[in-house]
Amino acid sequence: MKRETTNRIRYVLEELIPPVIRDLTPMRWLFRLYWGRLVDDLATFKANIHHVTDEEYGDIYARLPRIQDETDNSTACLTRIAKDVTRGEVLDVGCGAAYLIGYLQNSADVKASYTGIDVFIDDGTRKRFPDAAFQEAQVEALPFADNAFDTVICTHVLEHVLDLRVAIAELRRVCRGRLIVVVPREREYLFGFNPHIHFFPYKHSFLRQMIPVPADAISENIGRDIYYREDMEEGTSN
Repeated sequence: MKRETTNRIRYVLEELIPPVIRDLTPMRWLFRLYWGRLVDDLATFKANIHHVTDEEYGDIYARLPRIQDETDNSTACLTRIAKDVTRGEVLDVGCGAAYLIGYLQNSADVKASYTGIDVFIDDGTRKRFPDAAFQEAQVEALPFADNAFDTVICTHVLEHVLDLRVAIAELRRVCRGRLIVVVPREREYLFGFNPHIHFFPYKHSFLRQMIPVPADAISENIGRDIYYREDMEEGTSN
């Protein structure tokens, strides 16, 4: 399912159905028709996130079916990212199967080398993108030196991480040029189809987490996603 399709579904569930109905038990039953009892486990996971173990965290993601076809990014977000990537060293944090890296290699009008990190990188991804470097790591502890990359990209990751402020600090630490972040514009309810633990229904909901926000930072809605870009003091070059 493409991101644009899931965004239309999310619009109905999050914006058109009133919260008083959305959190009722009959709605949970309807969700179970699609996800089964995983709906209940996701709700328990979110309610107990303040003391969830690493094993419980990993288990819920291992059991989660994939909804998006190849990427969580919409076509509009992909186009915008490609436009804003700078020359030099590029890091994709939470690269998954490296769809974004492949997209940028084929479409970005810049000369760049790419590194992807995720908690798990399969051998197929490494073989499909032999010109990219991959490492397994958590966003809260990136295995790179300060100011290591000209562009750092992090899309559809921060809504998942336990310690949001530490993750943001790490993204900034390894970036010497441009930081690009995409998160879903999403409302929180008692139960749903994903294990997200942070929710940003408005741009300012996200910007509160990014403090201090540079005066020239860009934040805008692209469909049902929030696109954020900031440039570090050392500047960027396109």
